Amino acid sequence: MKYMVTLNGKQYEVEVEKGSASALCVGSAPATPAPVAAPPAPAPAAPAPAPASAPAASGEVVVAPMPGTILDVRCAAGQAVKGGDVLFILEAMKMENEICAPHDGTVSSVSVQKGATVETGTALCAL
Repeated sequence: MKYMVTLNGKQYEVEVEKGSASALCVGSAPATPAPVAAPPAPAPAAPAPAPASAPAASGEVVVAPMPGTILDVRCAAGQAVKGGDVLFILEAMKMENEICAPHDGTVSSVSVQKGATVETGTALCAL
């Protein structure tokens, strides 16, 4: 059986047979027009508060992909890491998930500690 699946704005053609499956990226999903509504009245500008979990250092920020609890921190500020090195172990839904370095670099800051509860998008460290 063939199915068309849209995931993160990309369309995939998925073919499923007993004992095997294959997927083929077809392309971007067609954009759906947004409903047109009257613009809301402008609100008075207020300064946006800085996120409490944002690291002070510059560079790429590694964020939690899902809510959970940090079981282990395997990096420290100043540590050189290679792409794919495990930086954190995140427990979510009773499963241990490895949070890996996206590329080679040096950890400039670590924003969480072992036992911390994090939400999706929480900054874990900066490279």
